[in-house]
Amino acid sequence: MTQKIVVIGAGMASGRVLEHLSDAGADVEVTLFNAEPRGNYNRIMLSPVLSGDKTYDEIVTHDAHWYAERGVTCRFGEKVASVDRGAKTVTAENGDVLPYDKLVFGTGSNPFIIPFPGHDLEGVIAYRDLEDTERMMGLGEGHKAVVIGGGLLGLEAAAGMAARGVDVTVVHIMGHLMERQLDEAAGYLLRKALIDKGITVKCSANSKEILGENGHVKALLLDDGTELPCDLLVMAVGIRPNVALAQDSGLQVGKGIYVDDQMITSDPDVLAVGECVEHDGAIFGLVAPLYDQAKVAAQTLMGAKATFVQKELSTKLKVTGCDLFSAGDFADGEGREDIVFRDPARGVYKRLVIEDNRIIGAVFYGDTADSNWFFGMIRDKTDISDMRETLIFGPAFQGSAPLDPMAAVAALPPDAEICGCNGICKGTIVEAITGGASDLGAVRATTKASASCGTCTGLVEQLLAVTMGDEFESKQAGICGCTDLTHEEVRRLIKSQELKSMAAVHQELGWKTSCGCHVCRPAINYYLLADWPVEYQDDPQSRFINERKHANIQKDGTFSVVPRMWGGMTTPNELRAIADAAEKYDVPTVHVTGGQRIDLLGVRGEDLPAMWADLNRAGLVSGHAYAKGLRTVKTCVGTDHCRFGTQDSTGLGIKLEKKLWGSWSPHKVKLAVSGCPRNCAEATCKDIGVVCVDSGYQIGVGGAAGMDLKETQRLADVASEQEAIDLATAFMQLYRENAKYLDRPYKWIAKVGLDWVKERIVDDLDERQALIERFELSQSIYQKDPWAEHVAEQANAYQPIADFKLEAAE
Repeated sequence: MTQKIVVIGAGMASGRVLEHLSDAGADVEVTLFNAEPRGNYNRIMLSPVLSGDKTYDEIVTHDAHWYAERGVTCRFGEKVASVDRGAKTVTAENGDVLPYDKLVFGTGSNPFIIPFPGHDLEGVIAYRDLEDTERMMGLGEGHKAVVIGGGLLGLEAAAGMAARGVDVTVVHIMGHLMERQLDEAAGYLLRKALIDKGITVKCSANSKEILGENGHVKALLLDDGTELPCDLLVMAVGIRPNVALAQDSGLQVGKGIYVDDQMITSDPDVLAVGECVEHDGAIFGLVAPLYDQAKVAAQTLMGAKATFVQKELSTKLKVTGCDLFSAGDFADGEGREDIVFRDPARGVYKRLVIEDNRIIGAVFYGDTADSNWFFGMIRDKTDISDMRETLIFGPAFQGSAPLDPMAAVAALPPDAEICGCNGICKGTIVEAITGGASDLGAVRATTKASASCGTCTGLVEQLLAVTMGDEFESKQAGICGCTDLTHEEVRRLIKSQELKSMAAVHQELGWKTSCGCHVCRPAINYYLLADWPVEYQDDPQSRFINERKHANIQKDGTFSVVPRMWGGMTTPNELRAIADAAEKYDVPTVHVTGGQRIDLLGVRGEDLPAMWADLNRAGLVSGHAYAKGLRTVKTCVGTDHCRFGTQDSTGLGIKLEKKLWGSWSPHKVKLAVSGCPRNCAEATCKDIGVVCVDSGYQIGVGGAAGMDLKETQRLADVASEQEAIDLATAFMQLYRENAKYLDRPYKWIAKVGLDWVKERIVDDLDERQALIERFELSQSIYQKDPWAEHVAEQANAYQPIADFKLEAAE
């Protein structure tokens, strides 16, 4: 018989309950209430949304399709007014009465607002939900903000606003930041890092009153008389379980809603999970125990036996780009001793607290790579007598273990916890990998490891590398091991700090190596080239081998050469030149590509300069088949020959190709122009596609026909050929200026949203023109045929560069 379940609150804990019920195929009928006008999203990731590194859509856990697919009735933006436990009904705010067999409270917590004078002024907010985040995102340069609270949320709020140019001051009542997670030394390092980011930090500061003007916050007054002017004041001083409805319903409550080991409240038909509960005197703010509760609650709802057990917890965080870890008891005490490691130059601090030859506490700042190993020793009460001298250096220095980057994770036992949020151990992840989960996304989908806060992503990738060996290709969120910064962060800083050389990027952004590596150098080279085309000179050594050779390397070490054929058109003379080159240089394979061009495969590297010279003399130029740039513009014959053609698709394709060729971009770009809706040129699966119709031209963007199959999204309909060219050019430049290196246009559009693109190149004519002008400026410098440039000189430069060993990345 179908069980009716009403869930109050669509947060992360109750959302995980629904996931477990769905995965188990439970016969349930769920109605989900939520006071917020939306479903489950990852609150942990609000900070990246605030800083601009993510969008809200990227942190949505369950979208409308997810709920609909599982038959969940969603009542978002609605509160439950009352619960009648005797009748087993809930009453919604609009008066609807719904029966239930089981009721689940997932009401979460409320932010604590200090009730000193002025706390109710406009502009005083907490940091709890998307609305709070959007209020902070509304500030920019020239605005001032004050954050009360030096814990994790307060510091993330401060860092996110500072990244947007806001003048931010953090006020903290304690002597050092994050005192619950860090000792004084680590707190000092964190404060120093924040100050270096331009954030003012005031510790041992007591707030007295919030001053206002015309009903809006004006300043924070400290008890020493200091006034801190602000346009927005954020209180991030803690949370309290939201128990009001449970209390009104007659459930037993203390600090939270009392639950037993099965997550059952004082009513056997009512369960509770998440930040609203109290279990054995404890309340919960970290996500890991919440997910454990959810798993137990789901089992209880299905009639199975499960028990919630409070576990030893560690805290592993990334605050404003700084890695932090703490676990156990790190307070000073009699009979305890410390092992401390400091490396001021790298900003690394590690402290172990030892008692009776066992680690009872640990605090790490700046380097948390070995934290899971140390946490396992705290949890298992491991005797460290035999490794005392080398303990602080981690597992790679114990016994005869080699000093290998993967040694630490390889040394972890199968029961070592990797993902604290979801309670996933090493053995579970390895089992998933050997079962076919060959990349980070697959591991997340199978085990949920790294799917919450993301701080364990590096460890999961290391497990993939250790388990799969050479078969694993890392797909890190950050650019590479030289920096913790993401592509988006680096690009934003290059622009905002006007960094115009590779050396400036390495120096100002704190690269861990002096000159970068084979992963970051191509990306940085591209960002500098695209953002500063006049000031920056392209660095050939920072390109993949294909781009250095101006030809695609093949598996046998030979190359393929693809001359450009404008819009897929050619002439007998061009064909003769290609045939002559194929014979002269003993090309074993001549292939017609899907992009309407001819590919000469198997060309020896030493023959490339001479072949380029011969083809150049025939008027042929590079097809850039190797490039992160425009590859082809595929066309049909349009009105020239086809009786269905509505416009001159061939002519437009040639004009587009001659306008856009030679432009470096984050990834390869393919275009097509079809002369009618029959779409013979397959324009609806290209990065930019034009379909000609009687009334003009339909412009689509964001298509793909490779590993991912994507249909274009309609950008605009235009009447003239020139408008089509202008929109394609503006789109290309917008993509060049904003996309992550190696992201195809469809991936970039998914991040920024098509509406954002339309606003800038369809709706805003001035910005469209500015984008075209910037594109043309760049093209005036870089639109050159590489085959025609100093062939003899370049012949020497085309040798593989051992320093970086840049391989093709298609």
